[in-house]
Amino acid sequence: MMDNTKLGVAIHGAGWVAGAHTASWIKNPGVQVVSISDVNKDRARQLAARYGIDCSIRDNFEEVLRDERVSVVDVTGPSHVHAEQAIAAAEAGKHFLVEKPMGLTLQENRALCAAAERTGVRSLVGFVLRWNPAIETMRSLLASGAIGDLFYAEVDYWHGLGPAHHAWQLHSRKKTGGSAMLLGGCHAVDALRWLTRDEVVEVTAFANNQKGLFEYDANVVAVLKFRSGIIGKTAALFDGEMPYAFNVDLAGTQGTIRDNRLWSKKLFPGQTGWATIPTILPDSGDVHHHPFDGEINHFVACIREGRESHCNAADGFRTHEVCLAIDRSIEEGGRAVTLPLA
Repeated sequence: MMDNTKLGVAIHGAGWVAGAHTASWIKNPGVQVVSISDVNKDRARQLAARYGIDCSIRDNFEEVLRDERVSVVDVTGPSHVHAEQAIAAAEAGKHFLVEKPMGLTLQENRALCAAAERTGVRSLVGFVLRWNPAIETMRSLLASGAIGDLFYAEVDYWHGLGPAHHAWQLHSRKKTGGSAMLLGGCHAVDALRWLTRDEVVEVTAFANNQKGLFEYDANVVAVLKFRSGIIGKTAALFDGEMPYAFNVDLAGTQGTIRDNRLWSKKLFPGQTGWATIPTILPDSGDVHHHPFDGEINHFVACIREGRESHCNAADGFRTHEVCLAIDRSIEEGGRAVTLPLA
């Protein structure tokens, strides 16, 4: 029997990221995993066994939504079903955590936002790097004025992907992977919004597909204009031959941040070299550098306290809208695209 003081969690989709989420859910004393489901029931059973969880094992999502013990649905299946399943969860009165991308089209993203608002459930989009220690440190430094007024921001997602990568058949196809920006580059776009505390109003982008491994352009670069006048750049490289990298460069009127290196006239008058901050960088695709514990603990607190997350569906929509604007610019030969999108 479930402890009635705990939130009942259903994990739907038992792939790689579901395992990372599960490890964090079971650490939180305020929740109990009551259901694990997947179109492949054996995969759901294996995930439960890996973490020693005694729960319902299912292959039917509608059955999950009918379960009265379930308060929260964690949508961790393939990208192309995220919006449909998160909308269904909201309409069933369940709070939901949806992995990125939350939708592959503007229409899907809008529909998901509308469902969350209409039903009043709490939502969280899986931009887990908002809880990365290095990103948290950068945001704190910016807020303190350590580098003065920000005028340039650059964040890149460089992750060489190929047939050996998990879920390759889904990720490499346009119908199920979407685009380089939606699949992975969205992390960089979200970090730009989160660090600048600003919104993008115009993008111009170009792309190529050097290796031809993807049905969409694997390598994308975009120049961004923010509402405040900040200029920026982001790139997603899937064809790169190098270790995973999440590059962050922030230039201000009184200093600069480059990943975990700081130059600050305000903090260090007479500084003669970069100050290195010992922290955990988001420089790996592995679970270790993705702070799922912080993300899930935050979401549980939001539900318990009846407050919206800073990373809810409405906020996640704005990150996805920038990604879709970048894709539109590419499709239109590098034409400048303004936001919000029509």
